[in-house]
Parts: sequence; structure tokens; C-alpha cells
Amino acid sequence: MKKVTVIGSGSWGTALAVMLAQNDHEVMIWSRRQDAVDELLNDRKNERYLPGITIPENIQATTDREAAVKGAEIIILAVPSRAVAETVRDFSPYFKTWQILVNVAKGLEPGTLLCLSDVIEREAPQCAVCVLSGPSHAEEVARGIPTTCLITCENEAVAKIVQEEFANARFRLYTNTDMVGVEIGAALKNVMALAAGMSDGLGFGDNTKAALMTRGMAEMKRLGIAMGGKPETFAGLSGIGDLIVTCTSMHSRNRRAGILLGQGKTLQETLDEVKMVVEGVNTVQAACALAEKYNVSMPITQAIYGVLFEGDNVQEAVNNLMTREYKSEE
Repeated sequence: MKKVTVIGSGSWGTALAVMLAQNDHEVMIWSRRQDAVDELLNDRKNERYLPGITIPENIQATTDREAAVKGAEIIILAVPSRAVAETVRDFSPYFKTWQILVNVAKGLEPGTLLCLSDVIEREAPQCAVCVLSGPSHAEEVARGIPTTCLITCENEAVAKIVQEEFANARFRLYTNTDMVGVEIGAALKNVMALAAGMSDGLGFGDNTKAALMTRGMAEMKRLGIAMGGKPETFAGLSGIGDLIVTCTSMHSRNRRAGILLGQGKTLQETLDEVKMVVEGVNTVQAACALAEKYNVSMPITQAIYGVLFEGDNVQEAVNNLMTREYKSEE
């Protein structure tokens, strides 16, 4: 049994806490909100983010940063991508050199365009950093529905430690050392899920979604390789696996947001209705900047940017994608 701390009391952080408690670990959840801590401890619920799930008794919760991470061998960072830098900076004085940080957010840092593992290493250089990724809806993991993910770290021995402590009969983990490829796949699949949702909102069918996912994967792969990722990573769990689940499931807040946009709602109306962080909205800006930096063609990503931030009509964006210069797939 190990002590594991989860920083963040959202749906994914809570689901992982529940799973790890079922693995007989001593689990602590840190939240910035006292009312969230009180609900977890007193009601054994997290109705806002993970309704219907009972929080096991071997999960504790606190708002105290130092107390939260004291003695924890593994610390999970389960906050939105935009909050990763600030959160790690706030906790860094309490992190020890022997602690392993596992990031589960998917995105890129605005401005610097860094992958989140690089952001974490910048703010807490004393710790080993891993990334957990793959097709994994929190709602399903919390209910014990069989799920397979991967844990990536440049130091494979560290990844294997996390693999051993996290995996069980319902949660299978593979190791991977291609952090760039994994993180680019994990971040950009949210952009493609927005596109898939827009397709659904417009009333298009399976043909359209299959095309979006396939050509979207081509964009993800081109950028990932240009940044140093391995081609085979994009055929794996954090590539095609995560893309499939995020583009096809109503658990996906990015797809739900895309549906609303396709139905004609504004970006603000969409975010107000989804009520949770839609990571693809932030990621698409960084992805377009990276495409320009690395001189990579990403027409779907750029079309989504135009719809979100330049007032482009969704239907016209589709027409422009379908009628642009014809090319070979090879």
C-alpha cells in the first residue's frame, strides 16, 4: 500500500482516487474549495463532477497543500491544463525529490506552447514527471468499466512504478517513453472532438465523422513528428484510441461543445451550457501557433480556430475544407 495524493477534485481526479482506493492505497484528494472537501468527507459524494459514485472511506480530503502531499509517493496532477503551471508552482515548495508527479491533464501551455510535462518540470524540477493518457472517461473508470491507458515517462523505470501501483483487473496500463508524441496526441484529439461534434450538430453522418477523424489524425501525426514524436505513438492508445473515444462519446465535453456550436450557438453560450472546462478551445490556439512554427499543414485545426475566434460560419468552414486543392493521400 502506498500513499497517493490527487491534486484536483474534478471528475477525472475523483475517478482516479476511487480506483486507487480500490487498489488499497491510502488516497488523499486536495481541493481549493472547502465545500468540495466537506462533501467528499461527510457525504462521500462529488455530485457536481461525478454524480452517483460513492467515495470510499479510505479517501481523505483537504485544502491544505503541505498536508496533502506530505508522505505521498505518487502525486497526481488532475487540474485543467490552463491551471497546471500555477498549481505546480504553488505546491513545489512541498514536493520532495523522491516523489513522482503524474499529470493527467491534456493540453498545451498558451504563450510558451510547451507540453504540460515540460511546464511541470520547469516549475518542479526536483521531481520525476509522468503522463497518464489514453481513452478513459472518468464516468466509466469510476464504475469499474474495463479501460486501457498508458503511462509515459522518459525514464521507463519510473513509468513501471506507476504502472504497477495503478493497474488492476479493470484498469490496464502500458508504458511508453515517447512523451512528446503522447502529449501532442492527447492535446489535439480534443480539437478534433470539437470538429466531430460540429459535424453532429450540423446533422452530418458517419461518413463525415470518419473523414474528420482520419484526416484529423493525419494532422496530429504531422505535428507530433515535426516536434520529435514517434509515428507509431499515434497508432496507439494516446493517438487513435483517445481520438475514437473523444469523437464518438457523449461523455466527451469537447464533442458536446462541438454539437452546440454546430447547432448555431456562440462560443460563450456553448461554454455556459457545458459548464465544465472544454480543453479543445484553449488547445486549438496553441495548435495553430505550433503549426505555423513547424510549418505543418493543419487545415481542420485552422478551420476550427476560425469558427471559434474569427466568426467563421460552421457550414462555410466545411465547404472550404471539402473544396480546397485536391491532393494525394500518399
